[in-house]
Amino acid sequence: MIPLSQLPLEKARSVRVILTDIDDTITTEGMLTASAYAALENLQRAGFLVVPVTGRPAGWCDHIARMWPVDGIVGENGAFYLRYDRQRKKMDQHFWASPEDLKKNRAKLDAIEKEVLESVPGSALASDQAYRLADLAIDFCEDVPALPESEVDRIVAIFERHGAQAKVSSIHVNGWFGDYNKLSMAKTFLADAFGMDWEEAKKSVIYAGDSPNDEPMFEAFPLSVGVANIHAFEHRLKNKPAYIAKGHSGDGFAELAELLLNAKRRQAV
Repeated sequence: MIPLSQLPLEKARSVRVILTDIDDTITTEGMLTASAYAALENLQRAGFLVVPVTGRPAGWCDHIARMWPVDGIVGENGAFYLRYDRQRKKMDQHFWASPEDLKKNRAKLDAIEKEVLESVPGSALASDQAYRLADLAIDFCEDVPALPESEVDRIVAIFERHGAQAKVSSIHVNGWFGDYNKLSMAKTFLADAFGMDWEEAKKSVIYAGDSPNDEPMFEAFPLSVGVANIHAFEHRLKNKPAYIAKGHSGDGFAELAELLLNAKRRQAV
């Protein structure tokens, strides 16, 4: 991973869209700091398109799409995207699965939930599970004492034994049924919302993240950035981000924002 400070100016100037994880990438120890939120707002005001791509639930994503300075959001690790049109006062949404499939998948996830909580002491249902539509989130360190890595692996194994996908974030194991992830829905969103094909996206999109569930994005986008706390998951990553910020969490995201904003200012001179 190359230090972010060494990102060539020409590549920084090519960026039009910032896709970014939220937990421990924009937030810091569970908090949205003023500097990280200001970075989002400053990017959008400068004309960048800003889109969080997160494992967080539909209920949170509705709030973020409406109230944060963003141009849309991909939620529940790719289960859907939301885009709030402020002029029409209308929420545009797209789900990977049909309502019927969501209902069937929920019954299967309920069985996995029961097995995980009975089999892995110390694990818990994520506090935001009530606001989820498509996945199951098991907390291993957000609101519970941190579990050993071996127990996190046990949770993943239970999901996979039931035929579900499972991804480890910095706080949860998220599992779902369906052939999608952050990348597949991000591609759909870029095409639907911005008319951006994949070849254009690879040149003009940068992705920021911090954990294994960001790996499809790190692999796909030539311009990808890990905030410094990604070092804690480095041994789990086959595909690492191309660049790494000096700052941790929200400070790292603010570092990326300032680099992009400076590149744009220099271009305007």
